[in-house]
Amino acid sequence: MNEPTQRLDDDPGAPARDPDPGSGMLRVFDRQLKRFRVRAGLERSEFGARLGYSVSTIAAYEQGRRVPPPRFIDQADELLDAGEVLKEMKEEVARAQYPAFFRDAAKLEAEAVELHAYDTHLVKGLMQTEDYARAVFKMWRPLLDEEVIEQRIAARLARQAIFTRRPQPHMSFVIEEAALHKRLGGRDFWQGQFEQILLISQERNVDVQVMPLDREEHAGLAGPFTLMELRDGRRIAYTEVQSDSRLHTERGRVRELEATYGSLRAQALSPRESQALIEKLLGDRWT
Repeated sequence: MNEPTQRLDDDPGAPARDPDPGSGMLRVFDRQLKRFRVRAGLERSEFGARLGYSVSTIAAYEQGRRVPPPRFIDQADELLDAGEVLKEMKEEVARAQYPAFFRDAAKLEAEAVELHAYDTHLVKGLMQTEDYARAVFKMWRPLLDEEVIEQRIAARLARQAIFTRRPQPHMSFVIEEAALHKRLGGRDFWQGQFEQILLISQERNVDVQVMPLDREEHAGLAGPFTLMELRDGRRIAYTEVQSDSRLHTERGRVRELEATYGSLRAQALSPRESQALIEKLLGDRWT
């Protein structure tokens, strides 16, 4: 019998997840990186100079305070003659960019051929600008360290490669109008955020719809969620609230959320009407 709901962070039968960052697989990578560097007889300064990184950046990578990008891992593996030991950890190291509760969902998102998302309080992370994302993470409670904030911003922006991936996945987003009226980060940030939403909405494989404030019927009162279809045909739903995330794989539950999303799209403004509303909000605020 299939387990209907998979907890991503609180499964009592699974080993405890390590805190972010600098632990688990990332800790293993850090130790291996330092071991290969020492074996090669390189000081951090020389190692960094050869790869184009500062001493402080190399120290941050070796101490688990920052997650190294894939390009650095490839370069380090070759320079240190690591025999692809470092390269083999690249995928798991990349997952360490995300908070523990989102890592499994991030992996599935990267494989999705379809992705449909409903959001209530915020613009979906996939559509956020760097400034908007920084404002969101700075408001996180408990407070995040600056290193963690920068790491999560980089990870969030990296996820946006889904918009240029080939073949293009089919995507749609339903956003509550209330989320567009919030002034998170200040006025200057929002101009760029509205412009980014409009640019994304013009992509042929993307539909963006706004759920207006004056609707008398609303199917999404239970909160935000994301639907994904993978290359192998599996359909999965992801829900998250207060860092408690769940990955739903049982067909009945996924079908319920698919029906909810269908109703939301029918109740929301059309993609063209939504573009017009966002353009109006943009004009009202900056003219």
